[in-house]
Amino acid sequence: MSKKLIEKAADNVRILSAAMVEKAKSGHPGGAMGGADFVSVLYSEFLNYDPSEMTWINRDRFFLDPGHMSPMLYSILALTGTYNMDDLKNFRQWGSVTPGHPEVDPTRGVENTSGPLGQGHTMAVGAAIVERFLVERFGEWMAHKTYAFISDGGVQEEISQGAGRIAGYLGLNNLIMFYDSNDIQLSTETNAVTIEDTAKKYEAWGWKVITIEGNSVEAIRSALKTAQTETEKPTLIIGKTIMGKGALTVAGENYERKCATHGMPLGEAGASLEKTILNLGGNPENPFVIFDEVQTFFDARKADLIKAAAAKKAAQAEWAKANPELAAKLEKFFSTEAPNFDFSKITQKAGSATRAAGSTVLAAFADEIENMIVSSADLSNSDKTDGFLKKTTAFQKGDFSGAFLQAGVCELTMATIMNGMALHGGVIPVCGTFFVFSDYMKPAVRLAALMQLPVKYVWTHDAFRVGEDGPTHQPVEQEAQIRLMEKLKNHHGENSMLVLRPADSEEATVAWKMALENTSTPTGLILSRQNIANLPAKSDRYAEALQSEKGAYIVTDCEGTPDIILLASGSEVSTLVAGAELLVKDGVKCRIVSVPSEGRFRSQSAAYQAEVLPAGVKKFGMTAGLPVTLEGLVGADGKVFGLESFGFSAPYTVLDEKLGFTGQNVYNQVKELLA
Repeated sequence: MSKKLIEKAADNVRILSAAMVEKAKSGHPGGAMGGADFVSVLYSEFLNYDPSEMTWINRDRFFLDPGHMSPMLYSILALTGTYNMDDLKNFRQWGSVTPGHPEVDPTRGVENTSGPLGQGHTMAVGAAIVERFLVERFGEWMAHKTYAFISDGGVQEEISQGAGRIAGYLGLNNLIMFYDSNDIQLSTETNAVTIEDTAKKYEAWGWKVITIEGNSVEAIRSALKTAQTETEKPTLIIGKTIMGKGALTVAGENYERKCATHGMPLGEAGASLEKTILNLGGNPENPFVIFDEVQTFFDARKADLIKAAAAKKAAQAEWAKANPELAAKLEKFFSTEAPNFDFSKITQKAGSATRAAGSTVLAAFADEIENMIVSSADLSNSDKTDGFLKKTTAFQKGDFSGAFLQAGVCELTMATIMNGMALHGGVIPVCGTFFVFSDYMKPAVRLAALMQLPVKYVWTHDAFRVGEDGPTHQPVEQEAQIRLMEKLKNHHGENSMLVLRPADSEEATVAWKMALENTSTPTGLILSRQNIANLPAKSDRYAEALQSEKGAYIVTDCEGTPDIILLASGSEVSTLVAGAELLVKDGVKCRIVSVPSEGRFRSQSAAYQAEVLPAGVKKFGMTAGLPVTLEGLVGADGKVFGLESFGFSAPYTVLDEKLGFTGQNVYNQVKELLA
């Protein structure tokens, strides 16, 4: 390929990036201008995909970490033909396809939503793991590369440690990351915050590290060729780039390497857009143009890519003809429909902890759902994801025949890797930890909700009943926080997340049924550490627990209109049952309602909601979390008994007594309410 043509393309990307930000009067031009050479080499020579089928499963993936460098991504994708000049002119505007930070749209070449630094390249680790997982099962013909682009900020974010450690440990030789090392941050130069040797750090994690001049086409090309041939390690290419490359002042003086160009238009930062565009070979009167020779160059590349993809698809067709069962399995893996699974055959031990019940379901999944990958943050024997692990093996370098990722202690990294797995496609990602540590995961959970990824979270040790471990490990406010995601709508108008807290072992089975069948949003399962008595049943408890698919349902009822409706989720429902037994002896007519998911319940018909929780009947809610968790359902004329402080260190049975989570206190509270 012509070096001069690629340099011309890079200058074209710089012009478009600077012009987009200037027109929007908002954005980050400097980094985009510095990284333009790398993406121009990558897209013109190395990234393999099918322009005629952008979602082709065997495409290489490019994950952008610094989402503020979106002008660079949109500009290079404009050269490839998936964005037009009007799209670029509408950068950061209402309704445009070019938002300030990229939002996942693989049909246009945007593989991930990015913005919160560190998550983009960590998603790439997840995608690279899935590629190895699939190659192990279907053959080397499926092999493809995962590329990532990271900045100084992404390297500094703590999540980069987990991503670097895991990728190195697993020897992800299919992962190639470019580090845009321009020594400039938003408010300072990097030497004001760090003296670390990034190369040595990644080498210590088991990466191959290549340091180059990051704006040299020849150096970038050489580094990428070397990375392509690496068979043992992921590769980090440290490119020493120039922030705001090509920027000039009104007087024509050099204005590169300035912090100001990181986060504001060139004109506001002290540079001149007009002089900069002239310097880069463009027309300041009409900057939104693809140079003719660049257009011809990328048109030829497009034709070559389509031809190469067609050859690979033909090879896949031959493979499918020779391996019809594997081909059918592959198609099933990439289906957007939930796998078929008969939950009625699950046999749960009555009175077990819901984490144990979840383990029973996961063990059954391990036998049948071949594309499920489960991970745990060093807690598999405690969050009981080991029900799955006992039926498979953990990933190791060179061996992806199993289906379990031992993530180590890194909840945010683990959750973000799961997002990358879901974005790649072909697998069902599940990850587990203690519920209190969902706090560490929230940034990734939020992005999963925004991207509408069907990741499943197993959160165990759901309340103060963790007991002796004390308040650091006892979730109180976490349920209220995570249930806000059920109230928050995604851009398709759905609840952005499904959150389930089952009340007994049979509800736990149904919760997993709901989680598996939810293919459009993430799902959180909040599970107990301690055993819970099964709820009363007229005949078949599992059949009755299936009503929880509506989010809330009547567990037991009285004749006629109840005097009080008792409602809760999780462990507290059985406490309500104990309290109702005392109340009934006093002639109080009780209805007990289990509410594993308020979000799902609120999506039912108004008639069903009124049938379960009719207006005009007093309601009493009990929650081991903040009272606000149930206040919306209980209403102003009812009462919620919950926790309003952190927990304490003591056996959970003692805490139940001391904190009032007993049948007797339910009786006392309801009598007071009714009085």
